[in-house]
Amino acid sequence: MSLSTNRLTLRRVIADDAPHLLAYLSKPEVVRHMGLDPFTSLEDALEEIAWYDSILEGGTGVRWGITLTGQDEVIGSCGFLNVSAKHRRAEIGFELSSDHWGRGIAGEALRAVVYHGFAKLGFHRIEALVEPANTASQQLLERVGFTREGLLRGYEFTRGKYDDLYMYSLLETDSMT
Repeated sequence: MSLSTNRLTLRRVIADDAPHLLAYLSKPEVVRHMGLDPFTSLEDALEEIAWYDSILEGGTGVRWGITLTGQDEVIGSCGFLNVSAKHRRAEIGFELSSDHWGRGIAGEALRAVVYHGFAKLGFHRIEALVEPANTASQQLLERVGFTREGLLRGYEFTRGKYDDLYMYSLLETDSMT
């Protein structure tokens, strides 16, 4: 299942895309707020793709690779994880190659995925967890219509430390901007 916007095609990520993922996920500025160390090998990228496959197969999420329409290179990803069918909610995550920052691509992809979550997957609530230092993602979420609900202290243990995370949400009854 793929999604399309004016400039983007969001599609399933496959093993052949591993070099593209490695290219942008090896950049410290891209993974700084993701709880990951920069990728150093094709194997790292293949493991990421295997995780995308596992959440799809397990029904706990879906991740789309972001491509510019007419081009096949994956330049980022966006999707859902921690899907709760009972509560009709999911967490959204996204990242984009720093080569493409500042062009509205992440927002365009995020809006398409959020719309799909409400209109096609039947979610009532979409959540996003963001490190306090990640002001760019906070601003993007707020532009799309997400509300910051609060700070989750010591919420996640990554790279040897506990991280605080802001909880953002968007409800199907909220208006997207």
